[in-house]
Amino acid sequence: MSEVFKGNFTQQEPIPEDAIERAVEVMRSGRLHRYNTLPGEPGEVALLEEEFAGLTGAPYCLAVASGGYALGCALRAVGVGPGDPVLTNAFTLAPVPGAIAAVGGKPVLVEVTDQLTIDLDDLAAKAPQARVLMLSHMRGHICDMDALMEIARDHDLTVIEDCAHTMGATWAGVHSGRHGAIGCYSTQTYKHMNSGEGGLIVTDDAELAARMILLSGSYMLYERHRAAPGAEVFEGLKYDTPNVSGRMDHLRAAILRPQLSTLADRVARWNALYREVEAGLAGAEGIALIERPEAESYVGSSFQFRLPGRSAPEMLDFVARAAARGVELKWFGADEPAGFTSRHDSWRYAEAQNLPRTDAVLATLLDLRLPLTFSTDDAAQIARILREEAET
Repeated sequence: MSEVFKGNFTQQEPIPEDAIERAVEVMRSGRLHRYNTLPGEPGEVALLEEEFAGLTGAPYCLAVASGGYALGCALRAVGVGPGDPVLTNAFTLAPVPGAIAAVGGKPVLVEVTDQLTIDLDDLAAKAPQARVLMLSHMRGHICDMDALMEIARDHDLTVIEDCAHTMGATWAGVHSGRHGAIGCYSTQTYKHMNSGEGGLIVTDDAELAARMILLSGSYMLYERHRAAPGAEVFEGLKYDTPNVSGRMDHLRAAILRPQLSTLADRVARWNALYREVEAGLAGAEGIALIERPEAESYVGSSFQFRLPGRSAPEMLDFVARAAARGVELKWFGADEPAGFTSRHDSWRYAEAQNLPRTDAVLATLLDLRLPLTFSTDDAAQIARILREEAET
């Protein structure tokens, strides 16, 4: 009898008890809005910003309503407007090109490699077409950031990093989100800290930080921010920066703050699951694994692999056979979007673009979520099932 996995791929760990207690205190206070504080009280949101800035080494941090809002706020802050081209990965999730389209920009899609990172040769070729790159570290895969930033400098590209899948990851010892001008993170349920929805933005640039604080809806209360530039930076901006309200509230910040101190532990646990699956699939006939560069310190909250040479019907059959044995896979090469997976030709708000290398990669690419409710024994069982189905 073939073994069947019984775990739930969407079940997250419970919110920590200390976070629940703090959230209850906030609810009992009735002061949920980030600027609704008592005299001399910093508030949960300002403290979260200060603590996340310290974690990443950034001088400035802003907490916002979602990761998608963070992306749009960053684009507005660097001046992207109607008709402006913005470079981004052809393999990413829909909120990335969606953020570009939402501010009136035109997504210019860059090919990806079979290692799931942006193709640096194609980036260099397309760099003259735009002045902004929104780089997606899609599914936690970080490209050679030293080489990418050299291209950015050569072509005067402003880099915004989408770090929704790389909170806690580094390249050559530098935190993801700290290479470009702005780093954007998500705290949606399936990300590395869980507040249901939420986002964080970091930058070294005082003017960009001030613009984003004003954009987020600070009104004239920006002096209540702690991980922020001085009031003088806001003086030349406050009358001309629109309010596009997207603040984080104290309730979500209270849930997140206790999770900061345990992020490193969660990263280690995710990576243990990742390595268990990787070891179980190593050398399997018909499976191509993604190599992890030595300079990359990743967060293995999901696992990707390819089935080279398989047709679309064969990919669908593999996904169905895995599902029958309890293993939930997502296929990024499907003609129609399913859940969070979609191909670039599904984003019809972006101009259709010819991306043969990306299409070839996505045609056989599978994705596996690894929630922390799984054990390493669970991960080993999942790998056994996938290996058996691949070698059948």
